[in-house]
Amino acid sequence: MNTAQSVAKYLLDINAVTLSPNDPFTWASGLKSPIYCDNRLTISYPAVRKAIYTGMTDLIKEHFGDAEVIAGTATAGIPHAAWVAEEMNLPMIYVRSKPKDHGQGKQTEGVLKPGQKVVVIDDLLSTGGSVLKAVHAVQKAGAKVIGVVAVFSYQLPEADKNFGDEQIDFYTVTNYSTLIDVAKDNGDVDEKDLSSLQEWRKDPENWK
Repeated sequence: MNTAQSVAKYLLDINAVTLSPNDPFTWASGLKSPIYCDNRLTISYPAVRKAIYTGMTDLIKEHFGDAEVIAGTATAGIPHAAWVAEEMNLPMIYVRSKPKDHGQGKQTEGVLKPGQKVVVIDDLLSTGGSVLKAVHAVQKAGAKVIGVVAVFSYQLPEADKNFGDEQIDFYTVTNYSTLIDVAKDNGDVDEKDLSSLQEWRKDPENWK
């Protein structure tokens, strides 16, 4: 197995990802989904988290080799960012979901110097909206975001559009299509479920 397949299997094994095409979940946005992902569970499993942070480190070295700072999104991206920063011997910051309503009103925490090249780390990418808000906060602080790295992506078309509009490159350790393939190999989904899962990713808003 390659890294993407191994991490996908880990996510299924620890129930960080649940597949339920016949009894779909409802996201906060109201979108119906056959998959639920809670990557916060990964931090409790040493082998899983190590596979993730080494996978992230490899992606950063390959695509963003000139990174000077690792930024974690609050809260789920923070632990992964900490492990990656340690692995790469780089400074780390984290980005709040919104500026503090007291003190200096900061949104980025840690030492961030103007012009520094930053990679932002998150646990999960759906449309990319939340992590791009973190990107904007880092940019507002005067630094340059050279890319985004996450644990998992649903591979939704809207994410590609949103990142493309911002001209931000992103990579994930594993993704939806890899996970579905692994689930199929494990016997977790049958052919009917497989077809439904594949259709959802193509057009989630109209999926039934």
